[in-house]
Amino acid sequence: MVFTLTFIISVAIGVPIFACLGIPPTLDMIRSPVPLVTLAQSLYTGVDQFPLLAIPCFILAGAVMSRGGITTDIIDIMNIVVGRIPGGLAVVTILSCMFFAAISGSGPGTVAAVGTIMIPAMKDKGYNIDFAAAVASSGGTLGILIPPSNPMIIYGVLASVSISELFIAGILPGLLIGFSLILMAFLLSIRKGYKGEDEPFNFRKFACAVYQGKFSIFTPFLVLGGIYLGVFTPVEASVVAVLYALFVSVAIKRQIRLRGVWEALSEASTVCGGLVLIMGTAIFFGRFLALNQVPQRITTFMISISETPLILLLIITSFLLFLGMFMETLSTVIILTPILIPLMKKLDIDLVHFGVIFVVTNEVGFLTPPLGVNLFVSCGLTNRSIEQISRKVMPFIFTIIICMLILIYFPKISLLLPDLMRGR
Repeated sequence: MVFTLTFIISVAIGVPIFACLGIPPTLDMIRSPVPLVTLAQSLYTGVDQFPLLAIPCFILAGAVMSRGGITTDIIDIMNIVVGRIPGGLAVVTILSCMFFAAISGSGPGTVAAVGTIMIPAMKDKGYNIDFAAAVASSGGTLGILIPPSNPMIIYGVLASVSISELFIAGILPGLLIGFSLILMAFLLSIRKGYKGEDEPFNFRKFACAVYQGKFSIFTPFLVLGGIYLGVFTPVEASVVAVLYALFVSVAIKRQIRLRGVWEALSEASTVCGGLVLIMGTAIFFGRFLALNQVPQRITTFMISISETPLILLLIITSFLLFLGMFMETLSTVIILTPILIPLMKKLDIDLVHFGVIFVVTNEVGFLTPPLGVNLFVSCGLTNRSIEQISRKVMPFIFTIIICMLILIYFPKISLLLPDLMRGR
């Protein structure tokens, strides 16, 4: 009772999430014979996880690329290919987000990198500024689904699931959601009368853009191809991404200076400093729950509602969608993974498939107030209120939820590539 009340009160009054995770079990431990040294050991082992090294490197790679002109190359190529169709700039925005997602692993980072360029471009072409912000925010959600994905790395560590399998499992769902968002943007653009570029497709211009941006567009193929071909692990791939980003930005494009590198390092360290605190207390929190058999109790309760995996998945995802309105993505993954994994095992649900579903629910959380991290990034880029952008983002939220239901009903979409990797 003390544990539950302390946790609920801490969350309700806005205590930082790492303290919400650490205070309740610490208070309970003080009243028990368990030595307090267990707390220190858990805090250390929580961050002493080799796969977690990939997160700061992928964040740093994305930060360097957004400052080094690589994002601009990607956008220029996409604009030549699809810029002529109705709503061409909106389609270009989402396609560019899909491509940049294969580099950064971050949702807000993708919005910032692509939205900084595309939102003003759409505004200049007569697009409604709130619609432009909604398109960039929605496309940015793909940053955590299309590999590499920071939430997938954390989920893989906590659930003891292969990160390489999680990465490859996110490709087809990422393409499904990405092209569904493009279809929605296309239909909305036709309805609103947003026209594409007047200039016809010019293959010579396209070939020149590809040639000029060849080092930029090669980045995801280098990183992901190296992982899936077994050349290097996800952690090694993250380091390769950083080195390659620095090489292209400094030596090839020459668009980043020492100050830009320092800003990229500051951005990555800020994100990862908070993650270190959360992961340490999260492991401690999870061990406390396991010691008190909380996951087993939740599993028993959920199975008492229904023993049908599909129904339970729908219940769990509904809860996760609600929770995503109030909790940040990494916090949600860290807190709930140790609780939900025993239930998934009991229901014989593939943990890779559930990892994909888990990440998709957090995609929706990026777009739903009052938290809606991607919306806040777009607010900063447009000086519009979150209420104004929220109204325009509703069709895209609906699109992602429909795709999520498709993935739940057809798990083969998530598991096709991992099964091929496993040799099944």
